[in-house]
Amino acid sequence: MRCVLFTGKGGAGTTTVAAATATLAAQRGYRTLVMSVDPAQGLAAVLDHPLSGAPVEIESGLYAQQADTQQAFEDHWQVIRGYFSRFWKVTGTDPVEVDELMVLPGTGEVLTLLHLLDQVTSGDYDVVLVDTGPIPQLLRLLTLPETLAWYLRRVVPLDGRFARRLRPGRALLGRPDRLGAVPESLVGAAARLQSIMREVREVLSDPLRSSVRLVLTPESVVVEQTRGALTALALHGFAVDAVVANRVHTQSGGDAWRAGWAAVHRDQLLDAELSFAPIPVLRAAYRAGEPVGLEELAAFAAAAYTGLDPVGVLGAGRQADGGPLHVERTDDGFSISLGLPFVERSEIGLTRIGEDELMVSVGSQRRLLILPSALRRCDVRGAVLRDDRLVVSFVLDPDLWVRT
Repeated sequence: MRCVLFTGKGGAGTTTVAAATATLAAQRGYRTLVMSVDPAQGLAAVLDHPLSGAPVEIESGLYAQQADTQQAFEDHWQVIRGYFSRFWKVTGTDPVEVDELMVLPGTGEVLTLLHLLDQVTSGDYDVVLVDTGPIPQLLRLLTLPETLAWYLRRVVPLDGRFARRLRPGRALLGRPDRLGAVPESLVGAAARLQSIMREVREVLSDPLRSSVRLVLTPESVVVEQTRGALTALALHGFAVDAVVANRVHTQSGGDAWRAGWAAVHRDQLLDAELSFAPIPVLRAAYRAGEPVGLEELAAFAAAAYTGLDPVGVLGAGRQADGGPLHVERTDDGFSISLGLPFVERSEIGLTRIGEDELMVSVGSQRRLLILPSALRRCDVRGAVLRDDRLVVSFVLDPDLWVRT
């Protein structure tokens, strides 16, 4: 089972590439679902077929849908309501209605991830292809599981600290007699949500099961933005298996205008291929109009992928060495390393938070790493940037290690 997520700068043709890949995959015998989580809802227009919040079979083996978070929330409302019903009962608060929860920040992303997990694990498809919209939207979606897990650990710890905070004598909403059931109900709901988000993270960060394909147009600003997207994805542990260059001008036609654009695109693509290597850069030629309908989409994809498997892992990429984060034993302690392509040392920041967390910052992007138990008993000695990897060294803290 494969899941491929498509993203790029707005207007680069992400929806077209996702739909074309799905069409070619279905024609090659894969049971294929292409779904859009982009609010722009352009997938139906590209496929030239009406879509809804449930998968619709367009042709044999090809299904498509436009994700509808409002409908998904209403479909799951009875289950979600059950998680909170005991809390509302023991606290005496009024039940929250579906429309009220939908306005909470992050609710749409959580529902999108839950729906995506359902489709990926359903067994109904060989591959799920996702049009995620612009790059910032994909980053918010992919980083939500770790972010949500961090907040849940703080607000509703699963190690009993929350229960201890609600010690006898401290009234909750003026009803100290109802304290006992509150921690149990909240911790149970938090544990369930953490478990689901952990499963989502495991599926999407496994490079053999899931990968991202970046769509760009051969322009210097767009190529640079795509490099930044690759850095952010690597920081958060997600694999990119291909870059698709769309609307590439060639010299066909022979006139000066086309020749000029072809020369610019040739230079930009050479630069992109050198910098993104070993990730392959596929090419889709400029067309007078966007491909619309299954026949044109299949031809578009066949030209872009040539003899490649459209749903396979196309390139090992910069995460090919077994995952984004490595922990190794050294002579005097440990080291961890994290792949960070296209980064200068001055852009990186490190912050130790308590004993068990390390925050890595690259520009505006931040990732909070939960340290293994051994590293929690170590001090950070230093960090270096080596071969596109950040290597952080830890030395043993003798006060925290048992002497033998």
